[in-house]
Amino acid sequence: MRCENPRPTPLCALALAAAAMLAGCGDDGPKANAKPDFVGTVTMLEYDGSRDDLLTAGLGKTGLAGAAPGYANAAAPTAAELRRNAIYNNYRALLDMTAAGGYGVLYGPNVALDGTASLGEGKVAGGEYIAFSDDGSGRRNVTLMVQVPNSFDAKQACIVTATSSGSRGVYGAISAGEWALKRGCAVAYTDKGTGAAPHDLQNDTVPLIDGTRAAASAAGTAAAFRAALTDSQRAAYNAATPNRFAFKHAHSQQNPEKDWGRSTLQAVQFAFYVLNERLGERAADGTRLQTFVRGNTLVIASSISNGGGAALAAAELDDEGWIDAVAVSEPAVELPADPGVSIRRGATAVPVSARTLIDFTTYAHVFQTCAALAPSLAGAPYQAAYAAAFATVAPPRCASLKAKGLLTGTGTTAQAEEALAKLRAYGWEAEAQVLHPSLAAFEVAPAVAVTFANGLARAGVQERLCGYGYGATSALGVPQALDATSLAGMFATGNGVPPASNVQLLNENNPGGAARDLLSRSPSTGAFDMNLDGALCLRDLVEGNGAWAQRLKTGVDETRRNGNLRGKPAVIVHGRDDALLPVSHTSRPYAALNKRVEGASSRLSYIEVTNAQHFDSFIGLPTILPGYDSRYIPLHVYLNHALDAVWANLKSGTALPPSQVVRTVPRGGTPGAAPAITAANVPAIAAAPAAANRIDYAAGVLTIPD
Repeated sequence: MRCENPRPTPLCALALAAAAMLAGCGDDGPKANAKPDFVGTVTMLEYDGSRDDLLTAGLGKTGLAGAAPGYANAAAPTAAELRRNAIYNNYRALLDMTAAGGYGVLYGPNVALDGTASLGEGKVAGGEYIAFSDDGSGRRNVTLMVQVPNSFDAKQACIVTATSSGSRGVYGAISAGEWALKRGCAVAYTDKGTGAAPHDLQNDTVPLIDGTRAAASAAGTAAAFRAALTDSQRAAYNAATPNRFAFKHAHSQQNPEKDWGRSTLQAVQFAFYVLNERLGERAADGTRLQTFVRGNTLVIASSISNGGGAALAAAELDDEGWIDAVAVSEPAVELPADPGVSIRRGATAVPVSARTLIDFTTYAHVFQTCAALAPSLAGAPYQAAYAAAFATVAPPRCASLKAKGLLTGTGTTAQAEEALAKLRAYGWEAEAQVLHPSLAAFEVAPAVAVTFANGLARAGVQERLCGYGYGATSALGVPQALDATSLAGMFATGNGVPPASNVQLLNENNPGGAARDLLSRSPSTGAFDMNLDGALCLRDLVEGNGAWAQRLKTGVDETRRNGNLRGKPAVIVHGRDDALLPVSHTSRPYAALNKRVEGASSRLSYIEVTNAQHFDSFIGLPTILPGYDSRYIPLHVYLNHALDAVWANLKSGTALPPSQVVRTVPRGGTPGAAPAITAANVPAIAAAPAAANRIDYAAGVLTIPD
């Protein structure tokens, strides 16, 4: 039962007490508002919805689709400038920003919840509150942020989480917060212990919570991240490897992923505190009261990718009833070592499923760069460009794989096809295969594998796990100092997972001296094979039994989820063509695990979307990645549908749609010049799907229609 009025009636209070939901609704009336113990100093800024705002940083729908905002002094940007650029870049990093792809038509700041493009520039006035979650040591310093729109309706109080995607900073899921702000809900953000801006070890500068930089000594415990090095350790590291950087996800030595659920729950708790400080009723002495409580405020855990995984983790951890429902897109979720479930697609069993992200990503890191050359991928997005651009390094990778007994074919063609077959057998859907060339070109697998291996193993930057480092390089791949403007703006431009913002992944073990990983040699082969030795070292952390492998396995075990969403209504949407987070390793087995664990109490709907992949933003790059536009639809549309579905369930009791495959229609046409998307390309999730589209679960087996 919920107190629908911010001032609960005695009957409501009694019912809530019986349900152990007393916070703020006790028999003695509302309690005084109190800041949670884990929240540090809170900073608040008010945005008028004209010059600046919560959703678009004053840029509006048009500005977000236009050129990047400038800086008065790019080497020393202000906090306001960094915020504006962070919102601009993170919004664009997650969405296709072209009108032909759906921006401003199917989604975007100007598109109302009813689907009409009726909100003008879509700016949202309100207050933004930001603080660290920490124990006072400054070692953790997870950023929490709450946006409260002026349209917040105290009689329909709601909070939606938007935990950062990938390894981004606190604005890293700003587009996921869009639905909530339009609904008039507060948005609870957290960077979940990741972030874009690094510790510059050479000059000993660190990022602050607002993205500006300071000397580490001056920042002290106020640093958003500072590597745990003594001055002598840092000096020794700089002497051996100058101009290097440490990043929070990789090098905090906190294994932040284990706490992604806790960080999301803390963001929710911070949001309740903020709402009461801003809008709560006052006691006679002026003290703010806990007017908004779990009993009268709806909370939906949402986000995408790693943020979506964090929302699921939060729901699993939520033994106090903070979260009412879950709606996530393409979640990264770690399954138990033996989840006790299996996957079938049509009549065919999926042979390998439910592997962890570090497992399947290190596997991709070994084979993907060779597989991308397979002639059977001709016509895939970027395949021809990849074969030309990587002509001097990809074939040697194939040859080195054969030399080490990992491939048996003779010649690059046979070896590439064999590598592609290995990826298919390891759990990538046939539809996802065509994305290997473009993901290999963007160095996605090594970027993710190195970051997560370091994070899970709690490796310090000075330990150079598997011989990797981070630094800027010349065009020839030689390490050099990073330009001042790239570092100063990295809070806004970076993704926390180099290569990004002119920081490259380095092979510190390259014969002859450190070099950009992509252009380096393996010590064991002497070949320019894109550092196969490093990739195999990372793979050995997953399969081996050495000290570092044991540390990584301990870290992985800390991140495994249990599938128990505590009976909360939940919708997961995932693209069948996802090549970064393959569905058979993530959402499919998680849905099956939930059904096995919760049984008849499960209220999870799993929606698998055809012609959808992980990076909506790539669809909006027709000149760089032609073919994404003609092949793929924006999955973001279905995150909005998922949020609509759980909202209707919570507010009106409308049944969630059954688990199903949604069959979308690609835009088609000429790659790079696809016709504009229409509503016909993205059909709604069916309330009663046809039998041929229904996803079924029975006796530990999840069956997905072809």
